[in-house]
Amino acid sequence: MADVLVVVDHVDGVVRKPTLELLTIARRLGEPVAVFLGAGVERAAPVLAEHGAVRVLAVDAPQFAEYLVVPKVDALQAAAKVVAPVAVLVASSGEGKEVAARLALRLGSGLITDAVDVRAGAEGPVATQSAFAAAFSTTSRVSAGVPVITVKPNSAPVEPAAA
Repeated sequence: MADVLVVVDHVDGVVRKPTLELLTIARRLGEPVAVFLGAGVERAAPVLAEHGAVRVLAVDAPQFAEYLVVPKVDALQAAAKVVAPVAVLVASSGEGKEVAARLALRLGSGLITDAVDVRAGAEGPVATQSAFAAAFSTTSRVSAGVPVITVKPNSAPVEPAAA
């Protein structure tokens, strides 16, 4: 089964709910591989495993504590090179979208922002986005490269992985 990178959103090792939602979505696409940037992975790893992460890649550097974007993109680019994922999922926040955009550019891929759902498709992940206060929805996919997709919080239920 193919790997899906999930960027972990956390505060001092406490995993935030959007990450758990991303892990639920990632399990639909393949095997979630969590990428943990910063300190506190010891605290987060059991929670990530409980929600389906088959592996946790941890990178810590002083720059992560300073909320700098470029070091995070550097680490994610290296992780993508090692893992060769079918997709990269990121929580749709201000920083998340900036990191995702820069990562997609570096990977020579495409970016889908503010998805409300992501499903496996015949030609790769298919994202659903809503528009005009959810009056309309559209589906899209990245046609080349590794799709980098930001997902809006509260778009999926938090479902622990089956034992």
